[in-house]
Amino acid sequence: MNILQTPFHATRPAGQCTLVGAGPGDPELLTLKALKAIQAATVLLVDDLVSDEIVALASPGVRIVHVGKRGGCQSTPQAFIEKLILAAVREGDHVVRLKGGDPFVFGRGGEEVEHLQAAGVTVSVVNGITAGLAAVTSLGVPLTHREHAHGVVFVTGHAHPGGQETDWAALASTAHSARLTLVIYMGVHHAAQIEQALLQGLPASTPVALIQNASLPSQRHALCTLSNMNQTLKRERLASPSVMVVGNVLQGLLALQTTDLPQVACHGI
Repeated sequence: MNILQTPFHATRPAGQCTLVGAGPGDPELLTLKALKAIQAATVLLVDDLVSDEIVALASPGVRIVHVGKRGGCQSTPQAFIEKLILAAVREGDHVVRLKGGDPFVFGRGGEEVEHLQAAGVTVSVVNGITAGLAAVTSLGVPLTHREHAHGVVFVTGHAHPGGQETDWAALASTAHSARLTLVIYMGVHHAAQIEQALLQGLPASTPVALIQNASLPSQRHALCTLSNMNQTLKRERLASPSVMVVGNVLQGLLALQTTDLPQVACHGI
């Protein structure tokens, strides 16, 4: 019997897939479990927002495939990424799907898990620090506070094409009455509409922090109020990837009336 006639299971060991959260960018914010998974990978599928320093932690000989996924830019189709994962797993590879932030916080990790499980592939998931948390921590403020915020809402500003848009006015009213912090991902391109809708339920004086490239040496941020959020984004030329944080936990920062605050180390997240 030649190799072409040999049963599949006799020649190729079962592969595996792990979805790994690379965190906001700073390699020191990786979990130990994430590092171990990256170093064990034989195939690494890497998103755009994963830093080069993190990719460099992979073992020599690993096959690295960049599958860019960034709002507003040309992206690798999701269906193609899922096909790549399946093909590599069936070849016996340990595939690590390396995502910025956390795979299950706007990382489409849920879609990938569902697709792979339907194909009979067991998937492991390793959480990562999400950018919204790292962003406010770098400014030295929390997402929740007993005196200012009783909870936090993570919400995307970029709805699925053809999907239902977020009811920003209703969300603002809830945030105001329940004292919630809003953390908005991928909202830069719709900042004007988001601002106007949030003003229907939140005071114009509500503090806002705009943080670009959270945790990286290139991080930039600006502080403002909700009434001039979009104007501040434009004036400071803050672009994607940026996180918009809205809520009274930022009152102390806004009172300083400066956008040049000292950076606070994120090691204690």
